[in-house]
Amino acid sequence: MGNSGLRTVLAIAVHLYTASGLAVAMAAVIAIFEGEYRLAFLALLVSVVIDATDGTLARAADVRRYTPWIDGRKLDDIVDYVNYTFLPVLLIWHAGWLPQPAWLICALPLIASSFAFVHEGAKEESRGFFRGFPSYWNVVAFYFALFFEQQSGSWVAAAILIFLSLLSVAPICFVYPNRPPCWKPVFLGGAIAWCLILLAMVLQYPSVNGWLLSFSLVYPVFYVAASIYLDIRTR
Repeated sequence: MGNSGLRTVLAIAVHLYTASGLAVAMAAVIAIFEGEYRLAFLALLVSVVIDATDGTLARAADVRRYTPWIDGRKLDDIVDYVNYTFLPVLLIWHAGWLPQPAWLICALPLIASSFAFVHEGAKEESRGFFRGFPSYWNVVAFYFALFFEQQSGSWVAAAILIFLSLLSVAPICFVYPNRPPCWKPVFLGGAIAWCLILLAMVLQYPSVNGWLLSFSLVYPVFYVAASIYLDIRTR
């Protein structure tokens, strides 16, 4: 096999790595229906790791050149929609944290995120922003598990879900952590630290330390505030 053939094999391997997020998704589905939410959250964290690393691998393997017949961005969007939107919303429905008709409330983020994913300006990579709430429904589901675990049919949870669904299609921008217009070490380092904190909380779930939960909210608050500030400053 020549160098070109080897590079093609490597490029295909990277696409398979991206697609493996769907295998992780299947593991999460099984965990959800078995009521093993901690395992489901661990699976969703694994999918985040895959999503955070496959882009770097794709550029290193030059997948556009060696596998031009595969649309890596479309594949990535399919996997992301399943793991960042459909599965977390399924978990929220299964856990019973929403009032009735829960299925209809859950349909809102599913539909809103689908339009967010297909919007031509969904990722303003040159400017370093996502358009609208960037479909972090896995994070929403985890914090629901922490704050609404002892409740059922919460209208507060429903209001949050509806608000974020509307925000998904709103012309508001949030920083792309991997490509911010500035402060990259802060955004990227903070995101990594936050993911480690989330991992620690998932391992502790359902008995998460209160101080760790409080500390975990620092980065999301900074992220939202900094996104609003930088969006206004860079327009």
